[in-house]
Amino acid sequence: MPRSAAFGTHYELAGPQDAPAVVLIHGLGLTSETWDDYVPRLAQNYRVLTYDLTGHGKSAAPVAPPSLTLFADQLRELMDELAIDRASILGFSLGGMINRRLAMDHPERVSSLVIMNSPHDRGEEAQKLVEQRALDTQAGGPGATLDATIERWFTEEFRHNRPDVIERIRNGVLANEHDVYAQCRWVLANGVRELINPEPPITHPTLIMTCENDSGSTPHMSHQIAREISGSETIIVDHLQHMGLVERADLFLEPILAFLGRHSG
Repeated sequence: MPRSAAFGTHYELAGPQDAPAVVLIHGLGLTSETWDDYVPRLAQNYRVLTYDLTGHGKSAAPVAPPSLTLFADQLRELMDELAIDRASILGFSLGGMINRRLAMDHPERVSSLVIMNSPHDRGEEAQKLVEQRALDTQAGGPGATLDATIERWFTEEFRHNRPDVIERIRNGVLANEHDVYAQCRWVLANGVRELINPEPPITHPTLIMTCENDSGSTPHMSHQIAREISGSETIIVDHLQHMGLVERADLFLEPILAFLGRHSG
């Protein structure tokens, strides 16, 4: 049942009340619907929390300029309100930056991390280009480069075979409030700077996943994240692009369930 809590956060809970907690964080411009194919499987063995980031979906607008810290505080306060002491935190794209920030700021609240298709060190030249594109969003809004974004997110086969999903994602992105989306895109662009060689170090059990053809959250970036988190595991999913988790949820769910089986306590 949908509910509203800290930060005006729209959230839902599923699964046994006494089971280990798992939190799912969606990406920029999306909503908790990203996880529709994940919740039924995860909720068989876990207490699953999904929610809309502040400024996204049915959640309230940000109470301050968006930042990774603001998003991490949103989750921490939501966990406080729901009496969730610790959880395994799964984050996609921007969500995979937020869960790293939470692990650095409040390590006692995190059992384990799953970082999915999330950016990291781009190199200074590429970093400046990404930041400039984020600034350009302020002029054009969410729809300015959406066609190109959809092409980066999904394979050609999926775009052809599942126009219903593409239309739902497109409409969801376009529904974002112009200024808030631009501010959050800046967080996605600039926030990686505070996650490179994290200090304090992240020491939680961590699974890092991305797709072979994800141009913005590349396999190289995932391997970089892994080198900076001792003992972490890395999986590269063949063929798919940035939204591989939607296109082929099964290829993500199986390794995630195996990982959580070892590290969700």
